[in-house]
Amino acid sequence: MANDHFLTLSCPDKSGIVHAVTGVFAREGLNILDLQQFSDPASEKFFMRVHFGPTPAESTDFLRPAFDALAAEYVMSYDIRPVAQKARVLIMVSKIGHCLNDLLFRAKTGQLSIEVPLIVSNHPDFAPLAASYGIEFHHLPVNRETKAAQEGQILELIKKNDIELVVLARYMQVLSPTLCEAMSGHIINIHHSFLPSFKGAKPYHQAYDRGVKIIGASAHFVTADLDEGPIIEQRVSRVDHSMSAKALVDEGSNVESQVLAAAVKWYAERRLFLNGTKTVVF
Repeated sequence: MANDHFLTLSCPDKSGIVHAVTGVFAREGLNILDLQQFSDPASEKFFMRVHFGPTPAESTDFLRPAFDALAAEYVMSYDIRPVAQKARVLIMVSKIGHCLNDLLFRAKTGQLSIEVPLIVSNHPDFAPLAASYGIEFHHLPVNRETKAAQEGQILELIKKNDIELVVLARYMQVLSPTLCEAMSGHIINIHHSFLPSFKGAKPYHQAYDRGVKIIGASAHFVTADLDEGPIIEQRVSRVDHSMSAKALVDEGSNVESQVLAAAVKWYAERRLFLNGTKTVVF
């Protein structure tokens, strides 16, 4: 995929968008390898993801004038980036490590197109795991009085390390509106429940108390409203009356890892689009 690129765009829906976009590639002699589009009749927005290439060189600056003109004409937001460019990810974790361990393994083995330059935790437990992968580990304890200062340190690390995506891999602290707004659309959380059911603490125990027959996990973008952000992916697992609360937790951890990995993968592959309180996933 040398010199292949992704184009992603969104704009108000109207006729002629596909013709205009594909016309740019045709005029430049570029091959469209894959194209996905969606027109949402509810929001009246249009979304498109194009995998194109190869370009004559790594730079796509020669495409900017044409797409800048389209952006002005169609009130369009667009982005072009190399397929080979990995998303730089900050992982945050507390004391439960299965999602962290899974993401690091997938990144190491090439299953996820991400770089993880650092891990942040409010506990020291996973410093040895980070060291085993050669990743910086920052232990930043937090309480009500120090929350603003701690999140200030996180924002400094994000800027210093050119972080594009923050992944909350069972980070058991509620982020402030300041941090949510600063990284809006770029924070993904795994909630150990099938949202919108069983929000807040100990959802598996809530599910056990209700005698549910399925449990699940939800990956979603983070907003200032707890567990209310646009949902990216959800999966479930069947359970029954014979299983204890611990058995539900154990089964749920497998689902959580799969769901979070899928959400991160789709983000890294430029498949996710925010659409109000929902997402579009190509």
